[in-house]
Amino acid sequence: MRIVFMGTPDFAVPTLAEIVGRGHEVIAAYTRAPAAGGRRGLDLVPSPVHRAAERFGIPVLHPKTLRTEDAAETFRGHEADLAVVVAYGMILPRAVLDAPRLGCVNLHASLLPRWRGAAPIQRAILAGDTETGVAVMRMEEGLDTGPVGLVERVALAPDMTAGELHDRLMLVGADLMGRALAALERDAISFTPQPSDGVTYAAKIDKAESRIDWSRPANAVHDHIRGLSPFPGAWFDVDGTRVKALRSTLAAGHGAPGEVLDDALTVACKDGAVRLVEVQKAGSRAMPAVEFLRGTPLATGTRLG
Repeated sequence: MRIVFMGTPDFAVPTLAEIVGRGHEVIAAYTRAPAAGGRRGLDLVPSPVHRAAERFGIPVLHPKTLRTEDAAETFRGHEADLAVVVAYGMILPRAVLDAPRLGCVNLHASLLPRWRGAAPIQRAILAGDTETGVAVMRMEEGLDTGPVGLVERVALAPDMTAGELHDRLMLVGADLMGRALAALERDAISFTPQPSDGVTYAAKIDKAESRIDWSRPANAVHDHIRGLSPFPGAWFDVDGTRVKALRSTLAAGHGAPGEVLDDALTVACKDGAVRLVEVQKAGSRAMPAVEFLRGTPLATGTRLG
């Protein structure tokens, strides 16, 4: 098939590679424009999809908007059979949705209709979900409201972080999209409208959510830590220094919320406790908690902020 690919972050790259590897003709890659970055923030850094597309010899476009007639005409000019969208970051207007012969399909990192929106991976873990997955849906103008063609479920291990889930889903999703395209070619896939029950929205993560509240139950604190790891990172305060908690596990123990219970960095919560496994002090690298404690000793009974 002649395919236009639309995506931006590293999550989208395996799907692009899968499409190319299956022999489809990717005639254009739409992605966000290069952004300021580099060591001093002065260089323009292309997106992961931009870099991958160039390696495959695919023309790259990064329009500021798709809502002009010129943008729509350019899109129609590709004469694509299908557009595949993975974390592109821009809303597709009706003129673009209608341009490809077979429409536009999207890979979304949740089991729709649960966790529509910007941050489905983090929100699933923050909510304590035990299962999530990826879905291929036909796109509509609404936010992740389109009918679903294929899904793949993934169990959430008790200590899995958002970063680990991201890496798992981007590979599972690439395979799922490959299978969906094969089914589309055979006209062997049906798209089922999403149910109205069970809709939840995955709002973008706000950095104001990052501070750990030790007065919450241990399971909620643990989900908070792993749901924000590695970015932006749930954090606590030690003598005015911010420390990110990147990995934790549930532990036995009780005490005042935020109280250090032992020399293994077990911390009391409202109910139960969590043991911090990996942390990152401001201005330093991520390290095991035992290594952190050698440089920042915390006596039993210390209260973390």
